[in-house]
Amino acid sequence: MDRDDHVETLSEADCLRLLRTVPIGRVVYTEHALPAVLPVAFEVAADGHLVLGLRAGSTISRALDGTVAAFQADLLDPVSRTGWSVLVHGRAEVVRDPAEHQRLLRSGPVPWVGGSQQPMFVRIAPELLSGRRLLPAGQALHRAR
Repeated sequence: MDRDDHVETLSEADCLRLLRTVPIGRVVYTEHALPAVLPVAFEVAADGHLVLGLRAGSTISRALDGTVAAFQADLLDPVSRTGWSVLVHGRAEVVRDPAEHQRLLRSGPVPWVGGSQQPMFVRIAPELLSGRRLLPAGQALHRAR
């Protein structure tokens, strides 16, 4: 059986639900006209926006602000060759609202790379969500019937 028979396309709701189960993902952005990828702490807000926790003053926050970015997170099991992967595309904006920033300082994602300064936060408004789940062979056969 072809490996593609074991791939299930996920709905947008499933994508958001799965994103809520992992604390780290990768943001894809442009730096010096080249693609750059960085692992970051994140959470999915109640409104479905992604909130990234970043080190204050980092070049990534400046590179992301006001641009279209991609974000990818996954959970894969190399032994069973199963898992899922979700890709999000959307506009990124630095959180500038003081009340929201204070709320995120209390309960938002903690930057993956620490520092002595308060973290800053970037919101990504999902415009395109896509995801796939890699299924075990037996489950794929069962679903096809």
